[in-house]
Amino acid sequence: MHTAKEISAKLARAALDIGAIQLSPEAPFTWASGYRMPVYNDNRLLLGHHEHRLLVARGFEATLISNNIEVDVVAGTATAGIPPATTLADRLKKPLIYVRPQAKKHGMNNRIEGILKPGQRVVVIEDLISTGQSALAAVEAIREAGGEVAHCMSIFKYGFSQAEDAFASRNCRLHSLLTFDKLLDEAETSGYINAEQAALLLPWHEDPFGWGKRHGFPQLTDDK
Repeated sequence: MHTAKEISAKLARAALDIGAIQLSPEAPFTWASGYRMPVYNDNRLLLGHHEHRLLVARGFEATLISNNIEVDVVAGTATAGIPPATTLADRLKKPLIYVRPQAKKHGMNNRIEGILKPGQRVVVIEDLISTGQSALAAVEAIREAGGEVAHCMSIFKYGFSQAEDAFASRNCRLHSLLTFDKLLDEAETSGYINAEQAALLLPWHEDPFGWGKRHGFPQLTDDK
């Protein structure tokens, strides 16, 4: 089995190759918040090839093994966390559940779909961590239902301090296959970006919500 470091490098190259992660410091993207950001992530593009899906599953499995994490149930966040959670659950031969953002308003009013028994150890799978709030909401829902959650895994995380602090405050360790700093290293090494572009991207990571204004790309909507 490849190491987590090897898988991270392979994943970075794959994501850059297919446009699942795009870096554009000169013409930044507009996020839903209205902030102008030089990086855009769409991990759903990784679903388009079986080798990419398998690479993600292998990365998650390697993370579990290297951290001695015991798992009874794999949980995906709806909707983007469900496909990678499914592939991992199949690989581990473990039960699968998924967590809705809110409970259904009909039928059994379920928020958690699948079979979860009190006391079972659950790992939560998310595709992307920015602030971490959606993943942590799933963690709390599982805990309220009697499951034990101490770990959350994602394909990619931006590494915002807000998210790191939020996970620490909820006693949940966050493990990501690919982080922004590793992505940047691979992107520069592989020639996706040059040294000047890397120099623009580094300060974004340090102050993502102030980067756009400093570089002449003001926020497009009010932050309320």
